[in-house]
Amino acid sequence: MPIAIMAPSKAWALELQTLTAHQGEVLLKLTRHIFPHDTLEDAVYALVVKDLDAASAEPSIYSMFSDGIEHLDDRAGGNWLALDDEMQLMHVRAIAGTDLFKQVHSTAVVSLHNSQMAFRHFGYGGEMGDAGYLQRGFNDLTWLPDPPTSASGPVPGASS
Repeated sequence: MPIAIMAPSKAWALELQTLTAHQGEVLLKLTRHIFPHDTLEDAVYALVVKDLDAASAEPSIYSMFSDGIEHLDDRAGGNWLALDDEMQLMHVRAIAGTDLFKQVHSTAVVSLHNSQMAFRHFGYGGEMGDAGYLQRGFNDLTWLPDPPTSASGPVPGASS
């Protein structure tokens, strides 16, 4: 069942193999609350949902997702997605530490931040050929607000 979300200039869809559309949408929004990057498009978060959907092929994982999402909806009076962001976040904080939260968090920390779309968005150059990235701005922390020079660490071969 596909999830289709319209972004300001793009449309995309994610075909789910095991999860329902509602479950996929809840997991996408839950991931957004756990890792809030206001300017990161939903398409990047959908990569997490894709990985969670693949994991849900295992019956025990699917059951955990299904039960956890049902619990989240019940806490919200029937439909967690219908709540505003502030109320959703209140419920996310309340379920921190649950199996659902842990699974989404552990999957998202890799899926979300280890994608070419996220790399481009955050300006991460990563490894750039055989020379690696040590001489190619790995210490550029311009994505942080006013980082101290010391936070970048030494650049090999540079004089202090």
